[in-house]
Amino acid sequence: VCLTCCSRDVMVKIDQICHKNSIKFFTGDVFGYHGYMFADLGEHEFVEEKTKVAKVSPGVEDGPDTKKAKLDSETTMVKKRVVFCQLKEALAIDWSGEKAKAALKRTTPDYFLLQ
Repeated sequence: VCLTCCSRDVMVKIDQICHKNSIKFFTGDVFGYHGYMFADLGEHEFVEEKTKVAKVSPGVEDGPDTKKAKLDSETTMVKKRVVFCQLKEALAIDWSGEKAKAALKRTTPDYFLLQ
């Protein structure tokens, strides 16, 4: 479900319905140069490709390539799982606590447009 140009109450209510029924939810809006986007994907599983680079020591070869270390890369697939929060929880953050003060520095001012 994708929403735009809706009131905060409507967005929260529809997100709760979507979350309860395991339906992915997106909402966003733009105000001139500023905008926001929120996604509640519920429980989202995905596979991430990790590349591990290992140096292989050069042998006793002669020539200009012996000075360069040879690299051998190995790719592994790592399964990950992310649990997204609901819009109501994201909007209910208490900004007066010590933990929130540290997060405030990393929070874009556009977050407060939704407030």
